[in-house]
Amino acid sequence: MEAVIANWFILILGGLSVLALISIVWMYITDVLQTSHAVRRNYPVIGRLRYRMERLGEYFRQYFFSHDREEMPFNRATRAWVYRTAKGLGGMVSFGSTNDMRQPGSVIFVNDSFPRLEEEHSPMPPLVIGTSCAKPFMAKNIFNISGMSYGAISKPAVRALSRGAAKSDVWLNTGEGGLSSYHLEGGCDLIYQIGTAKYGVRDERGNLSDERLREVGEQVKAFEIKLSQGAKPGRGGVLPGKKVTEEVAKIRGIPVGVISSSPNRHPEITSVESLLDTTARIRDLTGRPVGFKAVIGSDRFMRELCEGILKRGADSAPDFITVDGGEGGTGAAPQVLIDYVGLPLAESLPMTVDVLMEADLKSRIQVIASGKMITSADVGWALCMGADFAVTARGFMFSLGCIQSLQCHNDTCPTGITTHKKRLQKGLVVNDKAARVAAYAHWVNHEINVLARACGLRNAREFRREHVRIVQKPGYSVGLDKLYPYPTIKEAEIVDISKNSA
Repeated sequence: MEAVIANWFILILGGLSVLALISIVWMYITDVLQTSHAVRRNYPVIGRLRYRMERLGEYFRQYFFSHDREEMPFNRATRAWVYRTAKGLGGMVSFGSTNDMRQPGSVIFVNDSFPRLEEEHSPMPPLVIGTSCAKPFMAKNIFNISGMSYGAISKPAVRALSRGAAKSDVWLNTGEGGLSSYHLEGGCDLIYQIGTAKYGVRDERGNLSDERLREVGEQVKAFEIKLSQGAKPGRGGVLPGKKVTEEVAKIRGIPVGVISSSPNRHPEITSVESLLDTTARIRDLTGRPVGFKAVIGSDRFMRELCEGILKRGADSAPDFITVDGGEGGTGAAPQVLIDYVGLPLAESLPMTVDVLMEADLKSRIQVIASGKMITSADVGWALCMGADFAVTARGFMFSLGCIQSLQCHNDTCPTGITTHKKRLQKGLVVNDKAARVAAYAHWVNHEINVLARACGLRNAREFRREHVRIVQKPGYSVGLDKLYPYPTIKEAEIVDISKNSA
C-alpha cells in the first residue's frame, strides 16, 4: 500500500514538473517574440518578476516599510485610529505622540489654561439648513457621511451605512448614482446628490424631470447639485462596466455592463445665473433645501456667485455649499486631475467662507467641508476655519473595514465595500458594520466637543480661528486668525451663528 502511494506521489510530482517546464518554455517563447516590453524581451521569464514586484511594492510598503505617519493618502496611524474608534475601543494611546508637531502645516489647538468642566458643556442645538424653505432640514450633528453611489460601493456597504447613520443621527449622501432601497433601509436622513447624468431624477432624454424630483423629494431631506468633486474636477463620474449590474443599471437607467460615464458638466448649467435658476427650480418643486458641491479653483467663482445672489436677493441663494478639496476622493479618476487640479481644502475653505462673509451671506448659506476630513481634529480645524459641517466618505469606508488596498475601481475590493462579487461581499456583515459606522460617527462628533472644552469652549459651535495655530517651521506656529484674518466689513458674521439654530 505504501509503495502504491509513493508511486502515485512520484507520478503527480512528475506531472507537475512537466507542466511547469511547459509553462516556462511557453513564457520564454512569448517574451522573446513580443515587442511591447523591452525587459521581458531581453530577459525572458525572469523579466516578468520586475512587473510583479512593481505591483506588489505598494502593498509591501504599506505593511513593512512605511512609517506610521508616512503613507498616502491615509497613513497607518490615522487608519488605526478610525478602526479603534469604529470598534468602540476609544482613541487612547500612551507613551507620547508619533505626530511630529514640528512639521510645517501641522495643526495645534490652543488649549485654555482653565478648560471647561464636562458639566459646563452646553449641548449643541441642531442647525437648520434651508430656513426659508417650505421643508427645512434640521441637521442634528456636525460630522456626516459624504456621497458614495450604489454601484461604486456594494449593496451591503450601503445598507450598513444607512443603518449606522440612523443609529447615530447623521445624514447619508446618496452620491450621484441615484436612490436605492438600500439607502432607505435604515430610515436615516438622506441628501440626494444630483450628478451631471441626473441618475434617478431624469426623463427619457436625460433631462431633469419635475415628476421624479417631486417623488424623490418625499424621501430625502435635501438636494445637492454636484458641479465637481475632489477626485476629478472637470471630469464626470465613471463607473466601470463590470460594476454596472442589472440592479445598478435599472436604478440609473443605463445598459447593463456598459461603462457609466457622466458628462463633465450639467449641460443646462453654464453660469452662475443658470445655477441659481436650477437651484430655485428644485427648491420650488420639492420644498427641500438645495445646495451644490464644488471644487474651488479660485475666489472668482465665489465672488461671481455672491454678486449674482445679491442682485436677486438673499432668498435666491443656495442653502448650502459643499466645498470639496482637490486632494482626491473615493472616485476613480485620471491621475492628472487627482494630482494637479483644484485647490486643497486648506486654501479653498477659508476663501469660500471669507467671500460669503464679505457679502453678508454666511448666515444664509451653510458651508460643508469635504476633503480628507476623517478625524475629530480635522473636523475641529474645519469648524475653526468657518465650516458649519464636515463630511467624509473614506473615513466611513475605513469604519466599514476598508484596508486601503486601492482596488476600488477594479471590482476586487477584498473587504466587500466596493465590489459586486458575492464571494467578497460576504465578509461585510451588515449588522456588525452598521454598529461600527454608528460608533465612528458618534465618537468623532463627541471628540469635537472634547477638543472644544480643552480650548475653554462650551461646545464645538464656538470654535473660531484663534483657537488653532498652524506650524510654519519647527518651533514656530502662527494663529489661524493671523494667517486668514476675518474680513473686517462683516465682522458681526463671526459671532452671529445662532440665528440658524433650531
